[in-house]
Amino acid sequence: MNITPSVQSDNLQSLPKAKEKEADNSLKQKVALVIQYLGTNFHGWQRQPQKRTVQAELEDALASIVGFPVIIHGAGRTDAGVHAAAQVAHFEYVGPIPADKWAKILNSKLPEDILIRASAQVPLNWHARFSAVWRRYRYTIYTDKNPNLFIRSLAWHYYHQPLQETLIQEALNPLIGKHHLAAFRRAGSARKHSWVEVQVAQCYRNGSFLHLEIQANGFLYGMVRLLVGMLVEVGIQKRSPESFTEIWVNQKREEVKYSAPAKGLCLLRVGYPEFPFPKQVWFDTQPNFILAD
Repeated sequence: MNITPSVQSDNLQSLPKAKEKEADNSLKQKVALVIQYLGTNFHGWQRQPQKRTVQAELEDALASIVGFPVIIHGAGRTDAGVHAAAQVAHFEYVGPIPADKWAKILNSKLPEDILIRASAQVPLNWHARFSAVWRRYRYTIYTDKNPNLFIRSLAWHYYHQPLQETLIQEALNPLIGKHHLAAFRRAGSARKHSWVEVQVAQCYRNGSFLHLEIQANGFLYGMVRLLVGMLVEVGIQKRSPESFTEIWVNQKREEVKYSAPAKGLCLLRVGYPEFPFPKQVWFDTQPNFILAD
């Protein structure tokens, strides 16, 4: 006789908790951010013990606002010293703050070398990394022999020999398409394969600046900097475009010996089938230097 009332009582006690959980889920938001940072004083994107990273700064700022730990997920993991003009990340939040207000709130808590360009709510099944269909990087080389303080932290100052951009572009052309690029992969990567679909590969000059832009569905660990190191050899005619292609086609990793400095590399933007931000917020936000004669 005592069993039935006991079970009913337990069920009644659990109902408010279930309703409370349901209410919490209805308030859950997934917030996307467009983020800029100067990578000079960071040990990359990903949180690491005892090191200053972009992810740690963002998560610490979020925790200081909401009062509990928040995990933030980025579209890609930039290395130490690499910059970002429009990195994308997301976090989940249950509370009253509207998604579009997070940019202003976070900027009041973040250091000078990180800036949130905009924030917006996205569907709960959206993911900054897994929903992305491409990433685009730009590498900048400053070729004038005269040093410039305002450029030093954002470009590789390479002036020792003239760089022929037409030769570099000739070497880049065969990269378009899906290829096994193990030759341009640094040790230590957890990625299970080295297949990359390169969508754009271009080299162009803007006065004293040489820019290389690579867009792909994903990037291998250290890929762009290893590519640029080899392409400079092509540009100074130390290596032919055909030799460059032969190295990655035949996966001759032992011949890829030089990695370009991190400071010249910038994550330019990330592409999605659907994106809640206007083009002017994320599409081309890294300024190109122009030096007057």
